[in-house]
Amino acid sequence: MAVLGLFALLAFCVFVALGWWQVERRAWKLALIERVEQRVNAAPVALPPPARWPQVTVASDEYRRVQLAGRFLHDRETLVQSLSDLGAGFWVLTPLQLADGKVVLINRGFVPAEQRARSSRIEGEPAGEVRVVGLLRVSEPGGGFLRRNDPGADRWYSRDVAGIAAARGLSADKVAPFFVDAAKDPAAAAGQPVGGLTVVSFRNNHLVYALTWFALALLMAGAAWWVWADEKRNRRQGRAQQAD
Repeated sequence: MAVLGLFALLAFCVFVALGWWQVERRAWKLALIERVEQRVNAAPVALPPPARWPQVTVASDEYRRVQLAGRFLHDRETLVQSLSDLGAGFWVLTPLQLADGKVVLINRGFVPAEQRARSSRIEGEPAGEVRVVGLLRVSEPGGGFLRRNDPGADRWYSRDVAGIAAARGLSADKVAPFFVDAAKDPAAAAGQPVGGLTVVSFRNNHLVYALTWFALALLMAGAAWWVWADEKRNRRQGRAQQAD
């Protein structure tokens, strides 16, 4: 009985701890959502200076709305397989060379499979100095779900900045360790990549998880009380029978 009680107490404490952890995770997630919403809806700011590039992180800069200017290196674009609101196709990542020679990969937007070849959309490509407004995104190394990037075969499933830069012969010390999701450009020529399709969404099921763990804690407490009460009742009955 003592062992069973100790197990019930331990399980109760574990369930309560897990529930409280989910409450803390929910508070963190709500703060994250609020922070990202503020960044997405804020006026665009200048790109972080190169000296701060190594310190750019998800927490400090992801989804920050930025603006930058430069010249697209269209001959070094990379297609990354994607599934967007417009269906299956590719993200078009094109290096943008800044005035100081630094390079930032720009996700110009989505194209369907029939526009995979650059020759199908070369007419209307932005030339010369261009201004880009978009959301700063942190590199996605490795690949997509169950699919690894294959630079040798030029198959890309995630926007791996370092991998793409190396595959396109871009100097690592000149390329930003992040990329920018370009906003939709109403003035873009027909057939050009469609920007502004960034999905900003965070799952927040922590309240449900917390209630589940707390419910399990209550069930464990209730079960322990029932076993204890049943054992106590059986003992009384046993003593009564012995008295008779």
